[in-house]
Amino acid sequence: METVPLAPFQEIVEEVRANGGDAFKYCYQCGLCDTVCPWNRVTALSMRKLIREASFGLSETDEIWRCTSCGKCLQRCPREVQLVDVMVSLRRMATEYGLFPPSVRPVRGVTVGLSEQGNPLGEERETRADWAEGLSVKTFKEGMEILYFPGCYLCYDPRLQKVAAATVNLLHKAGVDFGILGVQENCCGESIRKTGNEPIFKRLARENIKTFVENGVKKILVSSPHCYHTFKNEYPEFMVNFEVVHTSEYMFQLVDEGRLKITKEYGKKVTYHDPCYLGRHNGIFDEPREVLNKVPGLKLQEMAESREDSLCCGMGGGRIWLETPKEERFSILRLKQATDLGAEVLATACPYCISQFEDSRLTLTNSEVIQIKDITEILQEVV
Repeated sequence: METVPLAPFQEIVEEVRANGGDAFKYCYQCGLCDTVCPWNRVTALSMRKLIREASFGLSETDEIWRCTSCGKCLQRCPREVQLVDVMVSLRRMATEYGLFPPSVRPVRGVTVGLSEQGNPLGEERETRADWAEGLSVKTFKEGMEILYFPGCYLCYDPRLQKVAAATVNLLHKAGVDFGILGVQENCCGESIRKTGNEPIFKRLARENIKTFVENGVKKILVSSPHCYHTFKNEYPEFMVNFEVVHTSEYMFQLVDEGRLKITKEYGKKVTYHDPCYLGRHNGIFDEPREVLNKVPGLKLQEMAESREDSLCCGMGGGRIWLETPKEERFSILRLKQATDLGAEVLATACPYCISQFEDSRLTLTNSEVIQIKDITEILQEVV
């Protein structure tokens, strides 16, 4: 891979700092980040080397797009270098200079979809709420208990629409007063921000915030950990604060309070995969497991890499839009961990993870031995 300067030496160093990558100067090249980076389970990638090159105003323009922003490196760094921020800052500059290697060019199409239709799939905005037809879902009105924000993939992807449907069915059974905003919604902007396109992120965020405020939104329920992370941790940069709850947390609350009553057994062996942006980035480990543990007959088994040590599915950092060859998919390693346990169901709580696991499962010779389920889909079967 050719190492090329993105700009003259001093200019690039200053630009890295201006784009949020000042942390690279604290790196003393110990290499602990490389020992935990999931890429080194399937190929070779040196975060240490990329940080060193960045300090000299250089960057391997293809390699900087591999980071999934999973956050494992942040756990091991003895000097708390914000390596994800450095990678995002390098991507911001690559975006500004139009340096997109062939493997990353799909991001350009995603940007068009976000700009014109408010979603990365390029689907028509007018159809954003079509998934809810026949499910008795109301349009959100001020004073309602909660706004349900399913996110782009649950609105448009046929497999993930089943997760949205399961969620609203559970909300109805629990008597929750909720609504959706449908065509008024935009993508939360998390993934496009991780690819380095800050202007598009800010535009999406401001439009969403305006919509939420004008509609009197105070509490937002989300299915995607990426939406959760963005609304909770990044939208406050715009001087707003909404109460944000992930479905795994909320379903535990509804069951715990008796608003959802489990009446059936689920006689299957289940293992739970911690999504990076729910677990490692936001510390939500217990609630998903507590929901599963409340289901009679369900046998919950832990994979060796769980909770803080969970293995990334590979779709964060904007890689949901990029093609990953079969031999480089972390998700296949994760599926093997699940099947080696004898699990019949791999449960998770993230649309990116579900999409990647479903796609990778089909590449296995024994694909029928395991199912991929969102927690809400399991819960729907037993209430």
